[in-house]
Amino acid sequence: MGYNTAIAKMRIAGKSEAEIADFSRALAHVRAGQRTLIPERIIEPLTNIPSFASLESTPDSSKALAHTAVLKLNGGIGTTMGLDGPKSLLEAHGGRTFLSIALGQILSIRERCSTPLPFILLNSDATDAPTRAALGSDNTPTDGIPPTVMQSVVPRLDPDTLDPISWPEDPAQEWAPPGHGDLYGVLIRSGLLDRLMDRGYRFLFVANIDNLGAFPDPDIAAWFESTGADFAAEVVRRTPMDTKGGHFARRISDGGIVLRETAQTPESDLPFFQSVDRHPYVNTNNLWLNLASLKAMSARGGPSLPVIVNNKMVGKGQQAIPAIQIESAMGTAIGSFAHSELLEVDNTRFIPVKKMADLMLLRSDAFELTEEGRLKDRASVRPIVDLDSRYFSRFEDFTKRVPKTPSLVHARSLTVRGDTSIPPGYVARGDAVITVSQV
Repeated sequence: MGYNTAIAKMRIAGKSEAEIADFSRALAHVRAGQRTLIPERIIEPLTNIPSFASLESTPDSSKALAHTAVLKLNGGIGTTMGLDGPKSLLEAHGGRTFLSIALGQILSIRERCSTPLPFILLNSDATDAPTRAALGSDNTPTDGIPPTVMQSVVPRLDPDTLDPISWPEDPAQEWAPPGHGDLYGVLIRSGLLDRLMDRGYRFLFVANIDNLGAFPDPDIAAWFESTGADFAAEVVRRTPMDTKGGHFARRISDGGIVLRETAQTPESDLPFFQSVDRHPYVNTNNLWLNLASLKAMSARGGPSLPVIVNNKMVGKGQQAIPAIQIESAMGTAIGSFAHSELLEVDNTRFIPVKKMADLMLLRSDAFELTEEGRLKDRASVRPIVDLDSRYFSRFEDFTKRVPKTPSLVHARSLTVRGDTSIPPGYVARGDAVITVSQV
């Protein structure tokens, strides 16, 4: 029943046959019991990855950018942070939003490198209209390339029957995005892949909109072109703040590279997954795609990605019901291409914002925004911020408890525990702690 009812629901909702076909393939894997868990016993850590620091800059390195377009994932509304609007429209640093800074970086590179460098946003139903409004006159096509493209949504399913769930109180809760692995299907289904190639673009740089360290560096573009690779991913050395991020590893059976996410890790193996010593490289989600290589896969809908089954609860309290979301991660495409590369970069290219501690650090004086719109670390070592999740996990609570961003440039770490707040003008130094006794 689950297969037919889920497909029927998509058709009633007006989804395209290409979208339905992509979902159908993923659902078939789930029905067959093909959960893509990656136990520790079948992989080994990666070593000897080439580094960005070892690349030689050449005067003509920017030539590769003339054939490059940029796509930023902009579908998120930050639900884990208690947001209900586009995360990209939050203030990120110096009174400017993530979107404003990301666009400013592109404009600066266009001018400096004399290249069109199309800037495309992968939006969702929740982010499209607000983002377009925020961009205003800046929301214009470049070289005939549309500035936005829409991600898909798929039914949330009952874990036992695989039938679509029903939630009449809020029908939007019956649907979920299929993960950023849907990127490849979107490029093919929307015709954007063909349009880019028709206009002479050969490469696509993809990154999250909330990672302001991710911009199309000319030297990395030139490196990617020189490798002749189909696909490349940037990785960084993990820190204690990156223990939940996906990491790359090598399959023992055939030496192939895989990306393992938290949802693909058996619970008993989580200590290995989270070990920054055993698996030292975290995925940044900064990817480089060879468009001709993706085009060669387009007849079968794009790369064959491992299915990730995420368990969710829809609704609140005793009325909540369990559901599963069938997703995929775009970095897992590394196993689908014949020639894939990894490149170690430093953490200036990886400044993710997944929780309130990340946002506070980004807003602080531990960073400065250069004239080119790039974020630069001011602290000798990037501080580690650890906020009590009971009181600081949601944006509304965070803004009440942190009325003004503290100074962190002289701190190694800041730990906040208990039902407290950070006073205005607070300057953290060394390993700073703010706490209250719990009676």
